[in-house]
Amino acid sequence: MFTVLIPARHASTRLPGKPLADIAGKPMVVRVAENAKRSRAARVVIATDDARIEAAARAHGVEAVLTRDDHPTGTDRLAEAAALLGLPREAIVVNVQGDEPLLAPALIDRTAQLLASRPDAAIATACHAIDDVEEAFNPNVVKVVLDARRNALYFSRATIPWARDAYAAGRPVALPAGLPVYRHYGLYAYRVDFLLRFPTLPPAPIERCEALEQLRAMWHGERIVVEVTQGTPAPGVDTPEDLERVRALYAAGRV
Repeated sequence: MFTVLIPARHASTRLPGKPLADIAGKPMVVRVAENAKRSRAARVVIATDDARIEAAARAHGVEAVLTRDDHPTGTDRLAEAAALLGLPREAIVVNVQGDEPLLAPALIDRTAQLLASRPDAAIATACHAIDDVEEAFNPNVVKVVLDARRNALYFSRATIPWARDAYAAGRPVALPAGLPVYRHYGLYAYRVDFLLRFPTLPPAPIERCEALEQLRAMWHGERIVVEVTQGTPAPGVDTPEDLERVRALYAAGRV
């Protein structure tokens, strides 16, 4: 059994008030929670720094907890939420972002199950294969390199692994066959014991350079195991165009 925590901030550069954006008569963050409840989670809780989001969640029968508004990362917010909820240190928490109403509940389950099966890991996450050269060379797409047991070796915005011979003449028109290039998908499962320790860990130089907070865990010797998914998980809502696309799917009854 595991708990889903959904961090939700009202502030958003590209889409202010995003968690409360209406999708078929309900706030987006409520749609995210309802979708997460279709997983095997024992409990789904929204963790927010905004009383408006907390009130909206409770109005729709979704459990919510109000956290501080000065957390530097979403992981720090989850750590406070886990402490406020009194979750056991051996429990597993899955972080589902508050702007992902289309996330497959089965992927939530698989990520939690993967962590439960790997007592040597503190975190589980997900990735999928990249087959598009533009995506592979896009610094906004986070890549991950795995070992034989699906442990993460490194996360980067750079194109890794680097195919030395194939890339010798510059960017190719297609990726070399068999090159294990994976896009990291920002779904995380944590052991609560690690989650409570995370805010005490000093930020890592590689974390600052890449702007990827999962590198802090790796810098301090924690293991991250990775679920390799088939196909591409549904994208989140980052822009007004994304929001309209999701609204259209709900209006057409395809969700």
